[in-house]
Amino acid sequence: MKKYIISALVLLVGLISINAQEEGITIVKDGKVKVNTVFDKADSTKISEPKELSKKELRKLKVAKRNLHYNILGGPSYTPDLGVLIGGTSLLTFRINPEDTLQLRSIIPPSIAIMLKGGVSIQVKPQLFFKNDKFRIFGQFSYKNILENFYGIGYDTNKDWVRSDSTSQYRYNGIQINPWFLFRIKGSDFFVGPQLDINYDRMSKPAKGMQELPSYIAAGGNASGYKNFSLGIGFLLSYDSRDMPANAYKGIYLNAQGMVYGKYIGSDNNFYRLDFDYRQYKSVGLRKVIAWTVQSKNVFGDVPLNKYSLMGTPFDLRGYYTGQYRDKSAHLAIAEYRQMFNTDKSNWFKKIVNHLGFAAWGGCGFMGPNPGKIEGVLPNAGIGLRIEVQPRMNIRFDIGRNMINKQNLFYFNMTEAF
Repeated sequence: MKKYIISALVLLVGLISINAQEEGITIVKDGKVKVNTVFDKADSTKISEPKELSKKELRKLKVAKRNLHYNILGGPSYTPDLGVLIGGTSLLTFRINPEDTLQLRSIIPPSIAIMLKGGVSIQVKPQLFFKNDKFRIFGQFSYKNILENFYGIGYDTNKDWVRSDSTSQYRYNGIQINPWFLFRIKGSDFFVGPQLDINYDRMSKPAKGMQELPSYIAAGGNASGYKNFSLGIGFLLSYDSRDMPANAYKGIYLNAQGMVYGKYIGSDNNFYRLDFDYRQYKSVGLRKVIAWTVQSKNVFGDVPLNKYSLMGTPFDLRGYYTGQYRDKSAHLAIAEYRQMFNTDKSNWFKKIVNHLGFAAWGGCGFMGPNPGKIEGVLPNAGIGLRIEVQPRMNIRFDIGRNMINKQNLFYFNMTEAF
């Protein structure tokens, strides 16, 4: 963990976006920029003389007026699921209407990872806000050609299955296009709208042990691999009173969504999905927040191997490998404390510290073959470092603990977990 913190601090100087205050600045006719006259606090009749801005102040002004803000990180990296890789990630924020300074900033956090063992992963989860937040487009889009692991289905099988290139590993090649279209119900914080989910999943070069799993065989997998195409249409109903969706200090988020995947619309299988997501945020001080979430993910019918409800992602039970636990129903509850360090920013060191913070969480997952039957309990806890690279926009370095398999996993992401 120490080397990751040191690297983060080194990168901090290049990442922090300092927003200049626009008040008190005038652009005069000859093109020179000067500070407006201001009133002296001790004597309101005294007025300071205009002065020309320095190059540093001009740069701050230029950044403040710019609509598109971005931060980019890249280089050698490591993730629990992909191993050693060359990766790059960025955080782009902007307003759809640059003239509307009250509009929420839209967010696009793309990332790319190139595995040293061969493979590439490209992912993005955009949050776009239109027309005074009367319309939103959220969702997730990904392309992957990477090595993954399949541990079977069900708590008992997952818990005891050994992760290795001879027991669980396969090469995954797939794409997901999953846009959400959300329309605000007039005069409220409720949103409703359709969503589309297009997936192509292909497993190849399955490990010998994986080929012997009953769930893999039952789904139609063999020594050559497994493939599936799924197309789903559905609805979303959400309530969102968060002050800022990407990093809320207060508010409530509720989201219920249902999906239908059918052969009559082009899917290889007939199945259904029903998800529920509740999140709440409470401010307990300046840049200090307690956040908690309860989530439930459920699938029914003839479910493809890659569409089961998963536990263990960078956005829920950090510490469990992605898909290490999967079944038709998965539920979780997590509480997290987040705090940024507040300083007076009177020198360069305090300015850096003011962009740092931490998080600590604890929670538990539950899984089973249907919503009413729990076969496994997955305790979880962890801590993390936060670096503010844009106002209210953090990158995070987390270490999560898997208390069932006694393992710790490290995560690096551009947005909060929830």
